[in-house]
Amino acid sequence: MNENLQAFLKSVSEAIGSEWVDVRPETLARYGEHTLPDQPRAPSAVLFPESTTQVQSIVKAANQYGVELYPISTGNNIGLGSRAPTKAGQVVLDLGYRMNRILEVNEETCYAELEPGVSFQMLHDELARRGDKLMVSATSGPPHGGILGNAMDRGAGYGPYFDHFGMLCGMEVVLGNGDIIRTGDGSLNSEHLTNWHVSKYSFGPALDGLFCQSNYGIVTRVGIWLMPRPPVARSFHFTFPDDDDIEQIIDLCRPMKLSNFVPSLFRISNDLYAMAPDEQNTEYLAGSKASFSASARQALQKKHGLGAWQVSGMFYGGTDAAIEPLIERVRAHFERSGKAKYISHDEALSIPALHIAIDAMNGRPSSSELGMLQWRPGSGNSWFLPGTPMVGKQALELDRLGRGIYAKHGMDYIIMHVASARFARGLHVMVWNKDDADENARADACYRELTVEFAKRGVGVGRAPVDYYDLHMEMAMPALQEAYGQIKKALDPNGVLSPGKYGIRAVDGNGAK
Repeated sequence: MNENLQAFLKSVSEAIGSEWVDVRPETLARYGEHTLPDQPRAPSAVLFPESTTQVQSIVKAANQYGVELYPISTGNNIGLGSRAPTKAGQVVLDLGYRMNRILEVNEETCYAELEPGVSFQMLHDELARRGDKLMVSATSGPPHGGILGNAMDRGAGYGPYFDHFGMLCGMEVVLGNGDIIRTGDGSLNSEHLTNWHVSKYSFGPALDGLFCQSNYGIVTRVGIWLMPRPPVARSFHFTFPDDDDIEQIIDLCRPMKLSNFVPSLFRISNDLYAMAPDEQNTEYLAGSKASFSASARQALQKKHGLGAWQVSGMFYGGTDAAIEPLIERVRAHFERSGKAKYISHDEALSIPALHIAIDAMNGRPSSSELGMLQWRPGSGNSWFLPGTPMVGKQALELDRLGRGIYAKHGMDYIIMHVASARFARGLHVMVWNKDDADENARADACYRELTVEFAKRGVGVGRAPVDYYDLHMEMAMPALQEAYGQIKKALDPNGVLSPGKYGIRAVDGNGAK
């Protein structure tokens, strides 16, 4: 521990209390763990602030002593980096441990004000306690994952309020230079912030987007819009038998979303994505370089009564009778394909893979989907998150490309498309044995080849694991990379906040990083 770090920790101990500064080896090891191919990245200390003021004190001390910080909310970004910093030795700033308060729930204009440690489950339970009048948009991730952290990393859900960052309204931010700002109508220099969480925009530039997937500041408080819970929610589901049916599925979903006839997003999951949460790879042998076989996939489909693809959506309304004609219309639309097999809401409740979809679209957090991370032993997990236009031929081309790359590296093809009107995000899951050095290396090579080959076709990613920040940033146009660096230099002049996160680093006057 160098002198600057020692002096920094002494200063922080005085500001937040020495009991909230942890340098125990077991703590550092735990915070350095992750599921990605790279080695663990243990921090040099973990700090647990209680308030925005304490965060500000920590950031100012980091500037004074030249110490690099790595803020996290709850640290449950599984498959994208967990709690581990971008490099070993940074100081983790755990915002979620003590800053976990629901500061307000407004049932008139339907928003909540939250600190970073508030999880999806915590907010869901509080809303249920208040009578279940409002609903949170759930994710596929752990229920104890942080709402703020997920939104700032541009995570999403499945219902009408799926755009988690888009549903934020009004932030409190500690900049890298230690200043505190509020965005939107919170920017007024006043104690009375009437419109802070109901009006996104105020006079002057809208800065909220600067803090999404960046390392320019630490968001310590947000407002998030909540959906009024409808009296009735009813799902519909279709299975399709063949891998190449993704072309037809995308073309069927597009008009339903362009007209917003279906208010939820479509969940389009392949067989392994749907069934892996309740299964393990029975063909897996240590050292094997083979993917799960087509015959074994078909056997699982038969066992679960599912297909090569599952399509799920949901309607919301006042009564079952009001929703029934809507379901009949979407059923007729899909069944014209000649390949879609309809599964009703009531039937789906007894099918685990489809029950997961119902919970997700109905705003009920669940850990069930995470069972897929045990599909293979060894706890390796990463997510490749490109997208496709809602055009069937293009979706089919990318699907065949992804399947081929997975097979080349001996990975099992696990994917779900989350489809809106014009675009579908592809959740490509990679599960492997991290304890097997060769398998670990193949997982890394698979991710890198997917990135390069999709980029050749004009397709980037929406989120990325920590190990691959630089890989993705290097694909951005140079002028944009420099602009990111210039903003970093302006808001975090000493580069103390998560240097290298998202591939962003400060630049000097000559454009050098």
